Amino acid sequence: MKSKTKFFTIALLLTFGFSQAQFVQHHGQLSVRGTQLVDKNNNPIVLRGMSFGWHSMWPRFYNEKAVSWLKKDFNCNVVRAAMGIEIGEWNYLKEPQFSKEKIEAVIKGAIKSDIYVIIDWHSHNINLDEAKDFFGEMSKKYSKYPNIIYEVFNEPDHESWSEVKAYAEEVIKVIRENDPNNIILVGSPHWDQDVDLAAEDPIRGYDNIMYTMHFYAATHKKELRDRVDVAIKSGLPIFVSESAGMEASGDGPLNLKAWQEYIDWMETQKLSWITWSVSDKDETCSILKKSAKSEGKWKDEDLKESGIKVREFLRKYNTQE
Repeated sequence: MKSKTKFFTIALLLTFGFSQAQFVQHHGQLSVRGTQLVDKNNNPIVLRGMSFGWHSMWPRFYNEKAVSWLKKDFNCNVVRAAMGIEIGEWNYLKEPQFSKEKIEAVIKGAIKSDIYVIIDWHSHNINLDEAKDFFGEMSKKYSKYPNIIYEVFNEPDHESWSEVKAYAEEVIKVIRENDPNNIILVGSPHWDQDVDLAAEDPIRGYDNIMYTMHFYAATHKKELRDRVDVAIKSGLPIFVSESAGMEASGDGPLNLKAWQEYIDWMETQKLSWITWSVSDKDETCSILKKSAKSEGKWKDEDLKESGIKVREFLRKYNTQE
């Protein structure tokens, strides 16, 4: 019996290892069914992974090997390429070609590693013409890959929902002309907190649209989760495209209890979640120290407390599928 048990254990581990190695191949084209993200077989799927920091400030991490390491060592099944639009020396408005090269390095790395990737228009402002041009180009180039997720507006700050909605509809139209299927993520006012406004007046006429919510657990309390619960009950599909365990400033001490409460809630709701960020700034939310190499292979001593903790979360929860 011992040998038989050992055989089944090895077989199970091999099966899991294969499914993790071939994640997109296994789950394929994503879609939205009701409020749930589902895979090609209409089975619920939860994506969990890391967001790179603004490409315009930490471009050194935007490479295929870093993506590969995040899959291998952190167990990420998704990464987020955060293209800085206005902020930083190498922002998209000033250096569009450099910016696209960096974002596409992460996209290609994700496709090569067979995980999903979010193309994130990382801005707090409306830049409609530039966004339409960018997403038109990206959707033409990558529409055939089920790996792709488009995030058309990272965090609207002071724009109204009617302004955000009108902007999103314009960008979605451009994407859907080239890519009829891949998931599109839309932000909401007040740094992706006011999902209730989107729930009252959602975008119509398009499939596979989800709405983003962002939290920083030391600042955002149960009231935000309650607001999201109401939005979901009303039929709004939610994707947590940015989150972490410290204050909303990205700094201050980790609140591990509050972070775990958010993790438990997301797991219960089967919500996908992304943690911020792969960067080496002197702040709590940047998971890496200056000693970290650009292309991964980070040792424990290269990781800050937030990096150690999020790796622990990802290794734990991404082994449950």
